[in-house]
Amino acid sequence: MDTLFAKVAGLDVHLKAIQCAVRCCHESGKLLRQVRSFGTMTRDLRALANYLQALGVTHVALEATGVLWKPVWNVLEGRFTLLLVNPRHLKKVPGRKTDVSDAEWIAQLLQYGLLRGSFVPPRPLRELRDLTRHRAQLSGEHTRVANRIHKLLEDANIKLGAVASELLGKSGRAMLRALLRGEQDAKELAELACGRLRGKIPQLRLALEGHCTDRLVL
Repeated sequence: MDTLFAKVAGLDVHLKAIQCAVRCCHESGKLLRQVRSFGTMTRDLRALANYLQALGVTHVALEATGVLWKPVWNVLEGRFTLLLVNPRHLKKVPGRKTDVSDAEWIAQLLQYGLLRGSFVPPRPLRELRDLTRHRAQLSGEHTRVANRIHKLLEDANIKLGAVASELLGKSGRAMLRALLRGEQDAKELAELACGRLRGKIPQLRLALEGHCTDRLVL
């Protein structure tokens, strides 16, 4: 990037507002600066993109603030060269306390070529990442719930987990639902076993003979 004549913009992104600072260095050597505020709704972001394009801006830098940068990136991507900057790389000068000065500082560092953008994968890969992370979170939540149920059953002297390898399998869920309905007869509960677990009905009758109290809440 030609840092002498490039038209750049720095964005300070927040939940409800975006401060946009544009810097343009003309051939005469005169530096032009312009700051404008935009909202964060999709219509506002499109207006921001049109504004930057009308000014001839080629490079835009914004700080990686949680997930707030993503809607902005989605709208500006493909129209400008974007840099997502790690907040730790934006070492502020004392006295820069306002959103406007933050945006101007980002734009100044960008124009001088002092910013290093983080790697942002293409949109299809970002969406795949979101799906895999969500799946990992759901898997972790499933494990936490299973552990919680196992603890509650142990508190009630029910050793279902010692006999059934899958506490939340088809048989286990049927027994848990029966327990929630108030069923405490170990023989009746054991008869809810399905498939190969029916071969362990004698062990299940022993395991399901618990000591339940009113405080047992699955």
